[in-house]
Amino acid sequence: MAKTFAFVFPGQGSQSVGMLDAWGEHPAVRETLAEASEALGEDLGALIHDGPKEALALTTNTQPVMLVAGVAAWRAWRAEGGPLPAAVAGHSLGEYSALVASGVLTLAQAAPLVRLRAAAMQEAVPVGAGAMAAILGLPADKVLEGCRQAQESFGAGSPEVAEAVNFNDPAQTVIAGTKAGVDRACEVLKGLGAKRALPLPVSAPFHSSLMRPAAEKLRAALAATPLAAPAIPVLNNVDVAVRQDADAIRDALYRQAFGPVRWVECVQALKTDFGVTHLVECGPGKVLAGMTRRIDPELVGASLYDPATLAETKELLA
Repeated sequence: MAKTFAFVFPGQGSQSVGMLDAWGEHPAVRETLAEASEALGEDLGALIHDGPKEALALTTNTQPVMLVAGVAAWRAWRAEGGPLPAAVAGHSLGEYSALVASGVLTLAQAAPLVRLRAAAMQEAVPVGAGAMAAILGLPADKVLEGCRQAQESFGAGSPEVAEAVNFNDPAQTVIAGTKAGVDRACEVLKGLGAKRALPLPVSAPFHSSLMRPAAEKLRAALAATPLAAPAIPVLNNVDVAVRQDADAIRDALYRQAFGPVRWVECVQALKTDFGVTHLVECGPGKVLAGMTRRIDPELVGASLYDPATLAETKELLA
């Protein structure tokens, strides 16, 4: 009996030089690279294949290449006769890959949008002024409390910010804000019992309220972008909801830029609302598959990022 499954798409952090090499000359992957490269006016295939790592790590490059890698794996899956999932979702930036998979956006629309999103995020906060950190071994409610205490410690009217922005699994929450705000929150959270507070090597405090200026630029671009009705339900991560209406989808993407990624709730909703038993991470890396198991051990997490894992996923879901 075929399994009920969802496809989930990874975001920033899973990129690596040569991450599409294993696909070889797969037509679906080649066409995806060509389409996105044309939309952006540059050779994304060369950037992914050659790097260097530092170039791939630039937010303005990371976001388009992760979009392309997720869509390439999705198109290869469909080209090889892979069945449609019950629903799709994406972690942060991965939501754009999910919207392309569902037919809401074309890749030619999504690539420039994602690049604009990345550039606007980078411009919103000067490099070094913002920070992010992963808080390990502390429940989310304690992380929220620690961030509140850290912000209060600066006094009323302070520009310092510390916010919980990625609820990744029951024992891992990412915080973001100003450098001083995040540093203070890390101290407070260790005092509340966090096992570790790991600074993340990122160039901007993603999903924090400091990203509002970026979101406004994105909103203007989204307003000018025609959206199609979703062919597959897309569960967004700002509301943990499925939206059909184009304006509601645009609004969710706008708010996602400065709102937290509610990934734990997304995974739980895929199980309860869609009856999903398997989550397939579509794109480079195995980050989301690992989170899946930590969120709900009953769910099976799989990864699809090359021809071998595509074949394994087909077998798993048969």
